[in-house]
Amino acid sequence: MVVNRMILNETSYFGSGAISKIPEEVKKRAFKKGLVVTDKALIKFNVATKVTELLDQSTLDYSIYDQIVANPTMDVVRNGLTAFKEAGADYILAIGGGSSIDTAKAIGIIAANPEHEDIISLEGEPGTRKPSIPILAVPTTSGTAAEVTINYVITDKENQRKFVCVDPHDIPVAAFIDSDLMMGMPKSLCAATGMDALTHAIEGYITKGAWELTDMMHLKAIEIVGRSLRDSVAGDHEAREAMALGQYIAGMGFSNVGLGLVHGMAHPLSAWYNVPHGVACASLLPTIMEYNKDYTGEKYRDIAIAMGVPDARELPLEEVRDAAVAAVRQLGKDVGIPQNITELGVKEEDLPLIAKDALADVCTGGNPRATTVEEIIGLYRSLLAAGS
Repeated sequence: MVVNRMILNETSYFGSGAISKIPEEVKKRAFKKGLVVTDKALIKFNVATKVTELLDQSTLDYSIYDQIVANPTMDVVRNGLTAFKEAGADYILAIGGGSSIDTAKAIGIIAANPEHEDIISLEGEPGTRKPSIPILAVPTTSGTAAEVTINYVITDKENQRKFVCVDPHDIPVAAFIDSDLMMGMPKSLCAATGMDALTHAIEGYITKGAWELTDMMHLKAIEIVGRSLRDSVAGDHEAREAMALGQYIAGMGFSNVGLGLVHGMAHPLSAWYNVPHGVACASLLPTIMEYNKDYTGEKYRDIAIAMGVPDARELPLEEVRDAAVAAVRQLGKDVGIPQNITELGVKEEDLPLIAKDALADVCTGGNPRATTVEEIIGLYRSLLAAGS
């Protein structure tokens, strides 16, 4: 007998102006003081300040921790934990992309479960005893869905690796998906995070743990991203609002069933070369789809239909699988995603060690096709040569 589990956050608000609901949620929950977790750029460009101004107007107390960096490290988490304690806060308000929200999750979990102050013991499924300090999440990118997932990723800089933490206790209690905050994203970030959302949806749809409820979510997310990402990158407000919803729907799904080899291979690229996570996933996705296609039944037909491939319902299975891969590859090209990992700084001599890390990554176990270090090296190597 198979028992499927679904875990979602308590409350989410969607649409232009959603952040206006933050003071209401803070007061309703009787929070006394927040720690705002964000980065300096979001403050400099008045994105985070749109939120803190709401707190000021409602005379709600808070402190700011703005040391978040891309691919946040264990030191960033440690410093954030110190800031949380020094602030005397009783909740965390995370403003930013996956890096801010992931850091907030780690801080909140450790603050509630101090036996994990080493941080590394949070890897995998740590079995924490207590829920995180309450987190309110305000995403400013449309890709990671960290505001609705039970996952977060931290970089172990000393050992040149990223590790995934899977913990139902870390999920934010409330999320505010406000497309107005996403309009300031540069095109490259919009493209990378959008392709990350597509990767979540596709991998979540074909992963070993997929089932009907998550299939529904992932197919809808693929449809939304497929029709909206190009216009979102071009700066269209309605398309960015659609992407904000699409990435959230994908997050609801994959958070509960896992991912696959794209994420398993992307994490080492970020750890070794500080490649933005979305860029790494997007560059790998078509090649790994090609690798997996014979192990997915009719699912690539469904992906092709969701992506708007003509005649996808009638094409022979092999043709429709290839058409699904081609549609994803073309979308990546259209939004400016690098088509080989040489552009990301990857060196062939590093591949054996990177592949070892990829095989050990918790996401890899969900891939529909079993793999080996040698096959992963071959996949990386094929992408070194691609397009050059």
